[in-house]
Amino acid sequence: MKILAIGDVVGKIGCEFLREKLPGLKQDEGVGLVIANGENSSDGNGITKSSAEYLFSSGVDIITGGNHSFRRKESYDYYDEAPFLLRPANYPDGITPGKGYTVYDMGRIQVGVINLLGCMYLESLDNPFDVVDRILPKLNTKITIVDFHAEATAEKLALAYYLDGRVSAMFGTHTHVQTADEMIFENGLGYITDVGMTGPAVSVLGVKPELTIKKFKEKLPVRFDLAGGKCKMNCILFDINEKTGKTVSVRRINVC
Repeated sequence: MKILAIGDVVGKIGCEFLREKLPGLKQDEGVGLVIANGENSSDGNGITKSSAEYLFSSGVDIITGGNHSFRRKESYDYYDEAPFLLRPANYPDGITPGKGYTVYDMGRIQVGVINLLGCMYLESLDNPFDVVDRILPKLNTKITIVDFHAEATAEKLALAYYLDGRVSAMFGTHTHVQTADEMIFENGLGYITDVGMTGPAVSVLGVKPELTIKKFKEKLPVRFDLAGGKCKMNCILFDINEKTGKTVSVRRINVC
């Protein structure tokens, strides 16, 4: 089974590029399931009902989030309505809208998807190692995928080693820069430290370069407007054995 993970979708421009390119990519690669990080899919950070529904209607099956998941208060109710819109599972249950994991029923097989947020250099939430330990027994799925939205490479790698043999694949999000370290661990976990982003190619993480330069030079608040022009869609394709739940191949894909 082939599962495609798409890097952080940035703003309307990223959403529109995904809609243009995803259907053909799915057909060419024989993709069975698509997971995209959509925490920045609305212009100005965050995610809204309209941006989420746009991604779903474009061919995304499951949307994951991160530290910007709750930037837009108008999305809070939608988190409780949409079964395949996730937010990091280590936010407090019973207080935070939505959920951090789901099971996607494909008929012949069920796929578990878990969304986690790193704690190093980000928000001080529940320990992702402990959280995933609590979730895995509830899923009982042969194939399980983890989106670990984290800043520190060390934290991502450590969690991957911790989960090797317990989940099928883990991909990192958040940095918007695709890494070149895709691999399969000893016990069958497919991995990449960061899958990258979907949005303006000539940008600093999606933002107009001149604005980020101004911020770094002057140290004063700057409104980060999204760049325009040519776009890219960074992805990672996992081919997973349905009987064993182990990754048999992993490949980066960059759509321009």
